[in-house]
Amino acid sequence: MAKLMEVLEFLDHSGEIMVKRVPDDGPCEIKWGAQLTVRESQDAVFFRDGKALDVFGPGRHVLKTQNIPKITKWVTSFAYGEDSPFKAEVYFVSKQLFPNMKWGTTEPILFRDSELKMIRIRSFGTFSIQVADSMLFINKVIGTQGIYSIGEIESYLRSIIISKLNTVLGNEMKSVFDMPASFDDINLILKAQLQQDFDGLGLLLHDCYINSVSVPEDVQEMIDERSGMAALGNMDEFMKYTFL
Repeated sequence: MAKLMEVLEFLDHSGEIMVKRVPDDGPCEIKWGAQLTVRESQDAVFFRDGKALDVFGPGRHVLKTQNIPKITKWVTSFAYGEDSPFKAEVYFVSKQLFPNMKWGTTEPILFRDSELKMIRIRSFGTFSIQVADSMLFINKVIGTQGIYSIGEIESYLRSIIISKLNTVLGNEMKSVFDMPASFDDINLILKAQLQQDFDGLGLLLHDCYINSVSVPEDVQEMIDERSGMAALGNMDEFMKYTFL
């Protein structure tokens, strides 16, 4: 016997669920007059036969003829009466900010340094996302999965960030000596270049930061030696000036 739903809602106590299908096992019969509760940080997307019918924003929605014209048109087209239950499934999409996600280079990336020539560097940082287009996100990313968490998409988004990072560093930076002072500019450029990729997934890239750039130990030793020589050179100039 088909399950008859009279209340549709979803609460996520973990804060990590991006999409949850109700019910878990696919379409069910939903009673006319049933209550659909959508929280401030959610969208609810109705599906029938794998096709999205409508998106409901925050609020308490009573599923009646006058309230849901798109679904009513579909129900009547399948010969259901206005007061008869109809089969559908609802995807609840979490639209809150998912902050402080981590990205980093799993392998060192090759960088052409104007002073040190070809070197390998590692970089690490953070980023934050939100679902901007619920219907696009479900159709493009979720598919038929009943539940989808932030951890499942994090590694994929990391790969996009690293790919764009290679391009940004190659185009915008000349030497690792300049990077710490240029992090703010690189962050803005990197975020701007990433947004188109995230838009295509129905996501908003809220922020993207480079927290650190590191080089191999032998290159770090070269940098330290060079810094020391520069300091001695400055001291030499200072001493000449002092004893003039």
